[in-house]
Amino acid sequence: MKESVTSVGIDIGTSTTQLIFSKLTIENRAAGYMVPKVEIVDKEVIYCSDIYFTPLISNTEIDGEKVSAIIRSEYEKANIRPEEVSTGAVIITGETARKQNANIVLNSLSDLAGDFVVATAGPDLESVLSGRGAGTDVFSEEHRNVVANLDVGGGTTNIAVFRKGSLQGVTCLDIGGRLIKIENGKISYIYRKIQELAQANGIQIREGDEANVQVLEAVCRLMAQELKASLHLDAESSYHRKLYTNQGKGLPEDIKVNALTFSGGVANYIYEPTDKEVFKYGDIGILLGTAIAQSGMLDSVECYRSEETIRATVVGAGTHTTEISGSTIFYQRDQLPIKNVPVLKLSKLDEETPQSVSAAIKAQLPIYQHEGKKEPVAIALSAAPYDGFDKIQELAAAIIEGAEASIKEKFPLIVVLEADVGKALGNALHIKLNKQKDVICIDGVRSKSGDYIDIGEPVGGGYVLPVVVKTLIFNS
Repeated sequence: MKESVTSVGIDIGTSTTQLIFSKLTIENRAAGYMVPKVEIVDKEVIYCSDIYFTPLISNTEIDGEKVSAIIRSEYEKANIRPEEVSTGAVIITGETARKQNANIVLNSLSDLAGDFVVATAGPDLESVLSGRGAGTDVFSEEHRNVVANLDVGGGTTNIAVFRKGSLQGVTCLDIGGRLIKIENGKISYIYRKIQELAQANGIQIREGDEANVQVLEAVCRLMAQELKASLHLDAESSYHRKLYTNQGKGLPEDIKVNALTFSGGVANYIYEPTDKEVFKYGDIGILLGTAIAQSGMLDSVECYRSEETIRATVVGAGTHTTEISGSTIFYQRDQLPIKNVPVLKLSKLDEETPQSVSAAIKAQLPIYQHEGKKEPVAIALSAAPYDGFDKIQELAAAIIEGAEASIKEKFPLIVVLEADVGKALGNALHIKLNKQKDVICIDGVRSKSGDYIDIGEPVGGGYVLPVVVKTLIFNS
């Protein structure tokens, strides 16, 4: 049994806007007499859009109408209708995610892009998607080493580290090619942190100054050294910690990188440095790429050529956001698809006893009742301590007790598990609720508090559900 679904990835970045369509092939890999094991077995990009400069009204506002027109025209070129799209992601990334109206633009695009296209943003998720889109996870698995991907875009550099195919860490810095813009031979824009970094090193640059190549090369060398330090390949400067996006953290100290890949709009000029037409794009992207290549970053580690460079994030968004939950799941078909449900995640400590499960749910539910308005919530837990019939019955009773206020509302009871007990727990919940309450209980999905989750309509003969876990972070 094979089934194909259409996925879209839309990336509205600091410099560029683009989208792709992909076909995801789903297949039952189990033998006929075994419990179905349905997996995504193939991912094929079937259409790549043109690459557009992201339209802005000002330095603080995205031109939503023009972005919408771009996406609409590319759907027409691809001859794909929104209702034909089953899954995917719309991502506002980098500096653009900090624009004043990013939330509004993203929500409007989510509706345009199809019934089950999700809206996602946030530097951690972007790091993972660009790393996978660049093929870094595959390189690390093939070479059995630790590989970091640096997605150097217009406003940020997203870093994801993979060890033998497994994600080890992510971080993001406010370093990018369009943080200094050039117009008519003059500096027309400087991002505050980059100006401060320059000043901390005795370089005075201001908006309106002549675009002096030697001065801007010196600034780009500073930016490259900060990226090198973020990989623990150089000492940190006194300003280093201020460069992490949204006051984030750097990579864990115990990560030792063996190799690098590069993606993003600047990547081509890291792989192929040049001193010609350095302000070709009206920014310092070419200078930054050359500075990274000459920083000594590649002297002690290997460098692999990425599968994708400028398209890495959008490829990751279109082909790597969807997970499959099944086949031991429990759901009511008429409640699906369901979108943008906040996740209430129980900690390991919360799960120790049925009593602590109940108390933790009861304590956290009010967080999701804005001004008294009830909203659907996905209760997420590992369920690892509950591995037998009796324990699952106890867990079901604890969830019902803790979620009593939510169960009284019209929306379904949604439970998201890491352990492979979704069908057993779902049945227990349904029976204990006298089959009077719709229950959706899925497994094999990891999430955390602050995430949102989308659950699609059944595929693979009804055995599995497509699931996207999202991190929504705006204007932080």
